[in-house]
Amino acid sequence: MVDTMALLPAFLRPTRMTRRASRPAGPQPAGDEAVLDAPDERLSPVLVAAGRGEYGAASALLATTRAAAEWEAHDRYTRRLAAFARSRCEWFEAWHAAAPDDPGVTLVAAQLAVDRAWPSPARAELLREVSPLITAAAKADGRDPVPWRIALDHARGSRAGHRYFEELWEAAVRRAPHHYGCHVAALRYLSASWHGSHRECFDFADLAAQDAPADSLVQALPARAALAYLTDGCGPDVPRERLHAAADRAIALSGRFPAATPSCAEIRNKLLYVLARLERWEDARSQLRLIGQYATSFPWDRLSDDPLGHFLRLREALLTAADTTTLTELLAAPARPRNEHRGRAAAPDH
Repeated sequence: MVDTMALLPAFLRPTRMTRRASRPAGPQPAGDEAVLDAPDERLSPVLVAAGRGEYGAASALLATTRAAAEWEAHDRYTRRLAAFARSRCEWFEAWHAAAPDDPGVTLVAAQLAVDRAWPSPARAELLREVSPLITAAAKADGRDPVPWRIALDHARGSRAGHRYFEELWEAAVRRAPHHYGCHVAALRYLSASWHGSHRECFDFADLAAQDAPADSLVQALPARAALAYLTDGCGPDVPRERLHAAADRAIALSGRFPAATPSCAEIRNKLLYVLARLERWEDARSQLRLIGQYATSFPWDRLSDDPLGHFLRLREALLTAADTTTLTELLAAPARPRNEHRGRAAAPDH
């Protein structure tokens, strides 16, 4: 296996919303309605049960994905359950009280604590208080890479030292060498707004993708680096052909999965933005058909306070072959883009 650590610096070694769009002329993506951050068929009944105050389905879902080592799904469900607990906490508090040693509840508790601390001006100080929760989640199941992904995000947000980040990274990839979430956490650390540069991000992402299986989500990592570059005012240090190569990798990955599925929605929404910024209009329209009605908050919440509306406006502009000026306006990144924890980022972030 190629050592992706070699490309790190030497010291490293939910709310559901639906909206109907006006019907544009020309070929349509599946369905007229667009749904923001829709849960998949496994998560949807879990959220319904949680809304009733029941936690058993959440515990069972995380136990199932953990037992089957479905780490990408395990990570995705952890994030979504933590987001739901942030707005509706009764079911989570009942779960924690009834089964404090459940690996699922310890994992969601760690993610929830990081999410709550992240928007605060006192982020670094608050995150240091979260460390015991992440340690508990890691000890609950030694195979699970998701606590280590949370630990990597935590280390970045708390401005932990580079040697410590390296230790976390090595522990994470020992458990799952191609786990997408852990690679994204490392990519964020290498970003120009944290500890690195766009070129370092691309070097890391390209080598990781070359090393990963063809159907691994890590194939989308270079496109994620491209998105960060394109929303950060660009610059002279990343050749255009490298952006196109990143998009091509993600297109190949997207084509391996069924159309109009929520589990692939975020990768396809990010790819749509990259393709549109590169003015690859036909490729962008092809991704729209694969996205179907499944819009995601990220990356459109970087561009607008109304991510669903922004997605719909871009979709209509693409499908009606709107003029370049309109498309450019829809794709323009604000001076201080939003991050994935909602709200404005202190600096551009992945």
